[in-house]
Amino acid sequence: MNRHALMWILWPSFLLAGVGSAIVFALVDPHDIVVFGSLHFSREVVYTAGFFIFWLATALSSALTLFMAPPEAWSKQPDDAL
Repeated sequence: MNRHALMWILWPSFLLAGVGSAIVFALVDPHDIVVFGSLHFSREVVYTAGFFIFWLATALSSALTLFMAPPEAWSKQPDDAL
């Protein structure tokens, strides 16, 4: 996998993770989230973990999309289009 393909996966997933985190944490207070019945974490830890979970999920989705695309669609460099 070349670096352009990696950026096609990571950059959109980063943006969507930010949007997803903003939407979820606008509706859910991190202090209301309880893990395993008794573990409570600070807001910063929950925000950070939530962002990275969203980033991982959206990156996996983007990677699967790129994996399922025909090889000639993602093997071209952006300069090839000119």
